[in-house]
Amino acid sequence: MSGVRPLVAALLVTALAAASAALLAGETVGGGFLLGYAGCWALFGAAVVALRRIPDRAVVPLVLAGAVAVATAGLVAAPRTSTDAYRYAWDGRVQAAGISPYDHAPGDPALVALRDGWLFPDAGACADDQDLAPLPDGGCTRINRPTVHTLYPPVAEAWFLLVHGLAPPDSRHRAHQAGAGVLALAVTGLLLTVLRRRGVPRRAALWAWCPAVPVEAVNNAHADVLAVLFSVAALVVVARRRVVGGVLLGLGIAAKLLPAVLVPGALSGARRPRAVLAVVVPAVAVVGAAYLPYVLLSEGSVLGYLAGYAEEEGYDDPGAGGRYALLRLALPDAWAAAAVPLLMAGVALAVWWRGDPGRPWRGALLTTGAAFLLLTPGYSWYALLLVALVALDGRAEWLAVALAGAVAYLAGPALGQAATTGAYATAAGVVTAAAALRRWRRGSPRGPAAPRTARALSSR
Repeated sequence: MSGVRPLVAALLVTALAAASAALLAGETVGGGFLLGYAGCWALFGAAVVALRRIPDRAVVPLVLAGAVAVATAGLVAAPRTSTDAYRYAWDGRVQAAGISPYDHAPGDPALVALRDGWLFPDAGACADDQDLAPLPDGGCTRINRPTVHTLYPPVAEAWFLLVHGLAPPDSRHRAHQAGAGVLALAVTGLLLTVLRRRGVPRRAALWAWCPAVPVEAVNNAHADVLAVLFSVAALVVVARRRVVGGVLLGLGIAAKLLPAVLVPGALSGARRPRAVLAVVVPAVAVVGAAYLPYVLLSEGSVLGYLAGYAEEEGYDDPGAGGRYALLRLALPDAWAAAAVPLLMAGVALAVWWRGDPGRPWRGALLTTGAAFLLLTPGYSWYALLLVALVALDGRAEWLAVALAGAVAYLAGPALGQAATTGAYATAAGVVTAAAALRRWRRGSPRGPAAPRTARALSSR
């Protein structure tokens, strides 16, 4: 019987990889794509459950083999649900020409000499393909928002330049997909190393086999996976090496900005000013140092379209979109937007002051998950960070929040705010029910005390 269980898990993860590849290579969009994606998540859940009863000696090779198969599935087609990779390729090309990516929008006539037929198709293609973005000069491009400057932070921009420099000629989107695949597998390797030492290597499958990896990390080549790698590394080392953890966290923030929500988790239980500064100062210094070369090279602001993006997504006007969807069920729109900073501050302070210093990823998962439930973002790839934190901590119920982001992104255009509200409300219910069940099983509302060795770390 013990030999059958690994075979079952292997068949399930093989089916997951095949289903992911078929979905990405197909023609379905919107609701049809979401339906297929949900099927991949069902296979993922079954494979993870099957992994629980497999002997320890078989877990690591099975997780690794499955990780390679699942990640490879993302390489079967051009980006399906996002065009961000085209901006990455353009920013890399612009930097290779010695120009700051923050100074010119892709549609700027000053950069016409850098255009090619892949990113800027000819007039015939412009007329035939409605998905191409129009340019002010009458042309078109695969790059989204071609009239605005880039908004990506400097470590991400350095990654775009690196991929451009290493990519073979005419590799197009495949270079960024391959690079993202390598990063996704690096995250798997790091998780396996850490979790194996803790005796729970199975948890690595929560990242390695998650359908978000082939779709968002590899196929769409989102730079979030770079931030995930730095963030996981930071949380793994910060309890014992605060300065190193701060440096890694700074690199993560300078790759995507979103990892800034991990700071309270990284400071879990660190009540002494010296311990706090040992993390915060290196993180701030790294972010500043990463921006400095671009500040010197650029003629304008290095923040690019960041403010415009926040406005476009409705973060400054909650009545205009699906942001703050759960809070808006109980509060007026203006109150909902004002309540978010207060609620996040409360969560952050609780995590910082009462968090387990031996398991900083637990507090990081709480702050990140709370941010998603309060802000209800409409882009599914943001949740890659959440998925990695789930693998570190093992609280699989938070994956419902990651799936909610996919529902909001894929069904939102057709169903509007109802898709976002319903998806995140369901996810919040799953997380709440799981937390209540866990407390009931423990038999105490406060749960067991933190280990003495973990408490001792708070004085460092």
